[in-house]
Amino acid sequence: MSTMNLNIRIDKDIKEQAEMIFSELGINMTTAINMFLRSTIREHGIPFTLKLDIPNETTVAAIEEGRRIAVDPNVKGYSSAAAWKAAIEDELC
Repeated sequence: MSTMNLNIRIDKDIKEQAEMIFSELGINMTTAINMFLRSTIREHGIPFTLKLDIPNETTVAAIEEGRRIAVDPNVKGYSSAAAWKAAIEDELC
């Protein structure tokens, strides 16, 4: 089996984070890239799902509600989770 070099450009932080994970797995960057390329050949495509993260209607409605609440001056806010919890407990008692 003959080998050749492959030069790629990648963000420094991404490379360092990936190397730490690969190290924990007991492999190096070269082995990880080879695994990816072999999986690509075996799968005849990218070996993981590529998709747009499009929220469903319920999530879109919740986002819109959150945005409305964020700008509504009549909505009471809390400075911490503890303050929110205390207010809830007061309302329940």
